[in-house]
Amino acid sequence: MSCLQIVAFVSGLAGLGATIGATVSNEWRATSRASSVITATWVLQGLWNNCAGNAIGALHCRPHHTILQLQGYIQACRGLMIAAVCLGFFGSIFALIGMKCTKIGGPDKTKAKIACFAGVNFILSGLCSLTACSLYAHQITSEFFDPMYLAQKYELGAALFIGWGGSVLCILGGCILCFSIAGSFSKSHSQRHYIYKGAASHSRISSQRPPPDYSNTSRVQHFDKNVYV
Repeated sequence: MSCLQIVAFVSGLAGLGATIGATVSNEWRATSRASSVITATWVLQGLWNNCAGNAIGALHCRPHHTILQLQGYIQACRGLMIAAVCLGFFGSIFALIGMKCTKIGGPDKTKAKIACFAGVNFILSGLCSLTACSLYAHQITSEFFDPMYLAQKYELGAALFIGWGGSVLCILGGCILCFSIAGSFSKSHSQRHYIYKGAASHSRISSQRPPPDYSNTSRVQHFDKNVYV
């Protein structure tokens, strides 16, 4: 089970790194290269910045001027990605404490509970990241295939695929952590059952043993045999 926990920790940590990379990336959506052949420029947009680049390699970025004028889905994706990063960070800390190969965290039963809590954090982090990326991608595809939408159309950026990959890794690591503690609880339950069974058998043997006879007749008979010696 310790090897499974190590695999889960590495998977969750990799998912957290991918989630952070997707959050700070400026390539959540990009203009189509097919529509930018003539001008040789393209536009990249992320959760925090808008960037414009050209064929010679120049890239200029500026942050969003105000939060209040942003679309609702961008604000929702910001909140979800920040929550995913925070949950993944705390999940990594708790997973490091709850793993069997570490010397901190207390007895095995307590470490198992901490590892399960870390797995739940990883799963929630993956779900937040998955929801944010899917919501942003749905908005891009809806605008791209809408014939009545006349503004600039965009395609899916690389940050969305990084976010999807990170969310899958976080969910996978969290599930492995949650299932890896089943052996600890079954082992402790079997030990408690063995102790109880041993105590019950000992009490049963003690109850079947006949009590010593301290009656007056036995003492008299013993006295009668030795009185003339």
